[in-house]
Amino acid sequence: MKKILIVEDHLDIRKLLKMTLEFDDFEIHEASTGDAGWVLAQELQPDIVLLDVMMPGTLTGLDVCRRIKSDPATRHTKVIMLTARVQASDREMGMAAGADDYLMKPFSTLQVLEKIYRLEAAL
Repeated sequence: MKKILIVEDHLDIRKLLKMTLEFDDFEIHEASTGDAGWVLAQELQPDIVLLDVMMPGTLTGLDVCRRIKSDPATRHTKVIMLTARVQASDREMGMAAGADDYLMKPFSTLQVLEKIYRLEAAL
């Protein structure tokens, strides 16, 4: 069973993502801040992280992504950045931080599943 960590400060988006993923064979975990997301990423060593870029706390999604990708224990983790920031430079920053994919809000649940399945196949 693949572990997925959802790191998103908006409760409604976390609920939508969780409900979407519950119908498949995933172990789902959630965090509402970048700081909590980083702690859980270290503890759980998830297969995939759905990571919002802009969040409260001391760590942004970009910070968390950089930490995940630079830590030998979590570097295998695939990261999909979720953001309302749609400029090309924003996407470039996400990819430079080590993101494996980038999904702009608003997104459909089908888009999320497609990206997860594509990354899951690469695991």
